[in-house]
Order: sequence, then C-alpha cells, then structure tokens
Amino acid sequence: MYSQNKTLDKVKTFADAFFKILLILIIAFPFFWMISTAFQTLKETMRVPLTLWPEKLQWGNFAEVFKTIPVDTYLKNSLIVCTSVVLLQYLIIVPCAYSLAKYDYKAKPLVFGLVLLGQMIPMQLTFLPVYFMFNKAGLINSYASLILPFISNPFGIFMLRQYFMQVPSEIIEAARLDNASDLKIMFKIMMPMVKSALVTIGLLSFISNWNNYFWALIMTNNDLVRTLPIGITLLKDSETLARWNVIMAGNLLLVLPMLGLYIVASKKIRNAFVYSGIK
Repeated sequence: MYSQNKTLDKVKTFADAFFKILLILIIAFPFFWMISTAFQTLKETMRVPLTLWPEKLQWGNFAEVFKTIPVDTYLKNSLIVCTSVVLLQYLIIVPCAYSLAKYDYKAKPLVFGLVLLGQMIPMQLTFLPVYFMFNKAGLINSYASLILPFISNPFGIFMLRQYFMQVPSEIIEAARLDNASDLKIMFKIMMPMVKSALVTIGLLSFISNWNNYFWALIMTNNDLVRTLPIGITLLKDSETLARWNVIMAGNLLLVLPMLGLYIVASKKIRNAFVYSGIK
C-alpha cells in the first residue's frame, strides 16, 4: 500500500512538472521566435520549417526600423502620454481610495459601486461617446485625447483602498492630534506605507498605456502625437512584401523597455499582491 502511494505521488509530481514546463514553453516560444526573427534575413523568415536561430545576427534590421518610421517621435509621444497618465492617476486615486477606506459618508456605497462598475465596462463600449466629446471640443489628435480618458483607474482605487483599510486608524488619529491635515496624512503617512501598491499600480498603468494601440489609433490621424505601437504597425505598410524581420525588430524595440521595467519592479509587484491578499 505504501509503495503504491509512493508511486502515485511520483506520477503526480512528474505530471505536474511536465505540464508546468509545457505551459512555460507555450508562453515563451512566441517571445523567443520574435527575438530570433528580429535578427534574421528576410530569406530566413520565409523558410519552411521555421528558422529557430539566424545564421548571422542581422543588426541592420534595427537600423531599418529607424529609417522607415520616425521612432524618436513615437517614443517621445509614448513617454509623454504614459508618464502623464501615471502622475495624474496618483492625484485622483490616492484621495479617492483614502476617502473610501477611512471616511464614512452617505454616498460612500454609491461611489464604491461606481468604482467596481468602472472595472467591468470595457473601453470598446465607451470610445464612441468619448470620441464625439473630444471631437466637439477640438481635442482630437492631441495629447489630451490620449491622457484624460485614463487618469481615473478603478483597479488602482480598489487596490489602494484595500491597503489603506489595513493601516490602523490609531495612526491617523495620532497624526490629527498633532494637527496634521488630511493632505499631510495622505502624502506623508499613508503613501509611504503603501509604496509596493503605488509602484505596482503605476507600473501596470504605464505598461497598459504603452501597449494601447486601439485608443491611439482612433484618437490620432497623423504622426504629431501618435505613440510607438501605431508606429510599429506602419512597418507592415511600408512595402508590398511584409518584411517580418524588420517588423519583429520593431516589436522587440517596443517590448524591451516594458520587460526591463517589469524585471526591476517584479519584487514590488509580488509583495503588493501578497500583502493585500488580492489574487
């Protein structure tokens, strides 16, 4: 009986390890293929079966990306939009989360319900009225049209609320006895205690806006304020024949900054979700 249980445990362990490795390969292979293709010649990208590794690294593919599209303009626009969204989000979500966590008022259930509702409504359902509103205001093809719709972050409000609720009320009362204002309590006491959550929210918001292709596509009509994802898609239209090596080099340029950011802040992200109990 003991031998059978031991054998069954080994089978379960092997099956668990096998499916984990298989899942990792399924997720990692497209990323590996993108990197490999970015360094191949056009002829190698057309081979069947796929060329898993180039015969010689083609660094010229990246130079071709810069020749085909104004990468510096798209990169500047992406940095301006993403940074502005994150900073403005902090100005809104911190006071909102603080009020939901530490204040009692009649409209509190309604406000919290609207926050939860905001997480359930996809952007594709709201873009048309928002587009008409910005068009009427003459803000199409401007930074405002790419920034203002995203300065409220329902997930960020919810997450910060969970953090603020775990901060003992005695700390806030002690600060008020020292004549600390609510603004000082928020920025000098509460925010330093939830650094992991703030970093996580900022990083997720930055990545989301960095990769936002749909909104930038409908709100812009020229290169003046277009972001990098739009620029990368233009590589497909540069010639009749799709130059997959150049396209993948452009995609790699788009992905690498976000990958680097995630690697740097991954520990903060894990700590944020473990501490708040959010799965």
